[in-house]
Amino acid sequence: MRVLVTGSSGHLGEALCRVLREAGEDVVSIDVLPSEHTTLVGSVADRALVRDALRGVDAVLHAATLHKPHVGSHTRQDFVDTNLTGTLNLLEESVAAGVGRFVFTSTTSTFGRALIPPEGAPAAWITEGVRPVPKNIYGATKTAAEDLCELVHRDHGLPVVILRTSRFFPEADDRDDVRTAFGDANLKVNELLYRRVDIEDVVSAHRLAIERAEAIGFGRYIISATTPFTREDLAELRTDAPAVVARHAPEFAELYDRLGWQMFAAIERVYVNAAARGDLGWEPRYDFAYALERLAAGEDWRSALTHAIGAKGYHAEPTGVYTVR
Repeated sequence: MRVLVTGSSGHLGEALCRVLREAGEDVVSIDVLPSEHTTLVGSVADRALVRDALRGVDAVLHAATLHKPHVGSHTRQDFVDTNLTGTLNLLEESVAAGVGRFVFTSTTSTFGRALIPPEGAPAAWITEGVRPVPKNIYGATKTAAEDLCELVHRDHGLPVVILRTSRFFPEADDRDDVRTAFGDANLKVNELLYRRVDIEDVVSAHRLAIERAEAIGFGRYIISATTPFTREDLAELRTDAPAVVARHAPEFAELYDRLGWQMFAAIERVYVNAAARGDLGWEPRYDFAYALERLAAGEDWRSALTHAIGAKGYHAEPTGVYTVR
């Protein structure tokens, strides 16, 4: 199978290229930055480049995007050019080229303001049925790109699967207060409870999406580590998250004490991956329970693929906490 991967110099794009090539797939890739994993250097906003890249392609994995960290360094037009025009180019040229399957990497950031419930309300239970309320140009363009995917599917029959991924970046959090209060590993393991996913699990979801796209036709799925929480936990999560975590993982308190870690006092939202597990047959491995097992054994809680990809950053020059790219 010949697969086009966009964004191949980025975290996810490189991971997809590595895994697909190791599996024996024929991979062609595009990114604006050169790398050993990128075969065509250029922008997905360049329709002629996209058209050339799609010759003989069976499936598209569209991971190229401007991200949230670019909001402070790029214009809204930049976001429209990459996230909207680039996606439209890929969709329409995929139809013209007879591509059989299209997977669009979206983000849980599309939910935006819907993620934070009012003061005194229970934590938000975030499923695919929650209506996005974008709060910045990143969320707005990714939401609009999802709509383009659905439009092209309905008009032309292109099988499209949208994967709304939660956090998988290895860089430090961009909030000063959070970085001050929590060590980096402590923060990321906490997030596995409700808003983080390991890149190895993200890659496996993309590969399953390629396999299932024709049968699904069109679908949107949340890709996040499986939460131990249930709807019955939502009210208490806003007031005493450690007590809720202790009910589901009684071993966590002693382990955290030994590590000098702390749990969040409150959790305001929970991403639910049940649809992806059901429709895609996805079985994410790297969840909170797995992290606790690894930590208790004195081992790293992250996948080998996470280490292989490493931190890339998002800017050519140092910007905030983000590393040089």
